[in-house]
Amino acid sequence: MKKSVLMGGVLGAMLLVSAVESRADGLVARVNISTQTMTVSRYGEVLYRWNVSTARKGYVTPSGSWKPKRLHKMWYSKKYDNSPMPYSVFYHGGYAVHGTNAVRQLGRPASHGCVRLATANAATFYSLVREVGMKDTRIVVTY
Repeated sequence: MKKSVLMGGVLGAMLLVSAVESRADGLVARVNISTQTMTVSRYGEVLYRWNVSTARKGYVTPSGSWKPKRLHKMWYSKKYDNSPMPYSVFYHGGYAVHGTNAVRQLGRPASHGCVRLATANAATFYSLVREVGMKDTRIVVTY
């Protein structure tokens, strides 16, 4: 009897911690480099799943977990020929989630390392980050 009560308590605590962790960040964007997709969840509920382009051969999209550092409705890359980066959400140095007009490339590696989205999807994500707040947003990049 004591074992089952103890196990029940441990299981309950684990479920509570899991529920709290899933809601700790109001907005989570999970980028999967292997599938070239980004899944956006708000308070644990999946809102969107979009095709992305991450780093092509010779470049890298770093894996890890970050909070956004800055937002720009329109940014021009100083490193790559002033390339437009609409609805940029910078999360790690010069790496950002941003819109692109190269929509034919979405779903396969094509970038210099950033996470590219269709511009309309980048605008939606940008708006969600502004709504929820950068401190309550997390961008997670995995393989």
